[in-house]
Formats: sequence, C-alpha cells, structure tokens
Amino acid sequence: MEQVLLLNITYEPLKVINWKRAIIMLTLGKVEVIEEYNREIHSVSFSIKLPAVVRLLRLVKRPKTPVRFSRQNIYIRDNYRCQYCGRIFPPTDLTWDHVLPRARGGKTEWGNIVTCCIECNKRKGGRIPSEVSMTLIRKPKRPEWLPILTITLGFKHLPQSWRDYIYWNVELEE
Repeated sequence: MEQVLLLNITYEPLKVINWKRAIIMLTLGKVEVIEEYNREIHSVSFSIKLPAVVRLLRLVKRPKTPVRFSRQNIYIRDNYRCQYCGRIFPPTDLTWDHVLPRARGGKTEWGNIVTCCIECNKRKGGRIPSEVSMTLIRKPKRPEWLPILTITLGFKHLPQSWRDYIYWNVELEE
C-alpha cells in the first residue's frame, strides 16, 4: 500500500509513515490531511481517501543531537565535491582523506576528514596538503545541520503529491 509523508506543523518533512499509521493519527486528531491519493479505503461505516501528505497539528521539536560521523555524512557535508580539486563526483568515485595522515597522528574525526576524489587521494598520499602543493577548498568541521531528508527516500518514483513538501538539491527525473 501507499506510504505517507509526515510533516511537522511548520511543513518541515519529518519522516515517511505507512498509511495505517496516518489513518490512526488522523482519527486521533493529531494530523490534518494536506494531500490525498486517488485511492479510497473503506471500513464498515465510512470510506476515506488515502492520505498522501499529512501535517502534525502540534510542533515536534527535533532533538539537538550531534550529526553522526559517517562516510555518507562527510560526502553530504562537502556536497560530493573533492576538497582538493573542487570537482563534484558520484559517491562511487569518492573516498575520504585524512588531512593530517594517521601515520602522523591524525585522527578519524570531523575536523581531519575531507571528501576526496581517488586521483587527488593518490597524489596526496601519506603527506600533508602543503607538502604536495595542494590546498583545501574548505576547512573540515562538524556540521551544524542534521541530515534529515537527506530522508533517504528509497523510492524510484516519488509520489507527485510529495514534491511541493520536500526540499530538493538535485534535479528530479521525469
């Protein structure tokens, strides 16, 4: 069955829920329906159009949790751009680089890891950038944002009704 996009009261996308959960929240008065699918669901006493997008009627504050250190979040922080040559690559053509190599005491942490293309990583090797005349585009640091929607949507074809509520940083395929 269909999935439903759940929005905060501020219209910020929170997560994707199943249609049964959306109906329960609707009947409990916790959400309002913003968009509907063409499909209807029926019970013994009523029928209702299947919700596509629902919005909470009360604000849900997002916890101020630190961003989890991961390869994917490093790539997102750096916009999939090699921090040495500046070119953008697909994730499969990227790696990460220790600015101060581990062999010289560098740690695997936000402030020492940058997104790097394979070619630049080979060129830099186990040296610091200044030793090979390379400069960083941006100094690495822990991001302030929480990559929420960067919702990793596992859909090949996103429902049309969701498109106005998700903030895109890439072009959609039609």
